Amino acid sequence: MKKHLSLAGLLACISSLPAMAQSVDPQGLEVIGKPEDRGVGFQPAVTELARDLQWLDGMILVIITIISLFVTGLLAWVVIRYNRKRNPEPATFTHHTPVEIAWTIVPILILVGIGAWSLPILFRQQEIPVADVTVKAIGNQWYWSYEYVDEDFGFDSYMIGAPALGGDNMKTPEVIEQLEAAGYSEEDFLLATDTAVVVPVDKTIVVQVTGSDVIHSWTIPAFGVKQDAVPGRLAELWFKAEQEGVYFGQCSELCGIAHAYMPITVKVVSQEEYDAWLERAKAEYAGIAAPSAPVQLAAAD
Repeated sequence: MKKHLSLAGLLACISSLPAMAQSVDPQGLEVIGKPEDRGVGFQPAVTELARDLQWLDGMILVIITIISLFVTGLLAWVVIRYNRKRNPEPATFTHHTPVEIAWTIVPILILVGIGAWSLPILFRQQEIPVADVTVKAIGNQWYWSYEYVDEDFGFDSYMIGAPALGGDNMKTPEVIEQLEAAGYSEEDFLLATDTAVVVPVDKTIVVQVTGSDVIHSWTIPAFGVKQDAVPGRLAELWFKAEQEGVYFGQCSELCGIAHAYMPITVKVVSQEEYDAWLERAKAEYAGIAAPSAPVQLAAAD
């Protein structure tokens, strides 16, 4: 009898697992990192790396705007001041030493200034800290595989509506139903995946990136990270997300006919939710059962 009950309980647990592991409901999380129609700016920065990159972009934009206005004004002044009507007798000199020194030194100083600000930001990206969670991302034609390196399990991640899931890369009523069943909205088509990378908030996440066939690229704009996935090489990136939510990215290296259909979904959750998800994911993907509560035996009289 005990064996029958144990077997029945095991089968019940196994049958419920597929719905369990990815049950971090996106409806309970704000979608933060997402492209917007007619958007011209950056996605909200939720990591230090992303803030650094956006600040650097703004600083360089100011510099190049000043340079462009100066050059445009200088050209306009030369056209007006030295046209044939105003200056019928052109000058015959071949060079002007002070001007040549100025237009050599000033650009050097500008570039040195830009480098002084940009190189520390680059080094901060490339100096990989000690990880709280390590995830390996493997690019495939045309989906992503993920391995939680320290937990010995992994899974594949396909776009909802992809042919591998019975779709045809079109937003059909069936695909919309799949999106809604997974907790996403119709607007998340081409962005949402059937399984997502789940990580805890305010923790250092190191992502090891490689490819299995051709070059892909793993990127999440809101995190300020992008790394090519090159077959035969293992590269790394890191981020520390500061806000819970759902973040979308896509393969950013042209990798074949279905390149547009291999998005990336990352869910940033609390440590408690992550621990609960990790327990369910181990049971589903690695077949590691959760530890059961200790049984209290009644003392014999």
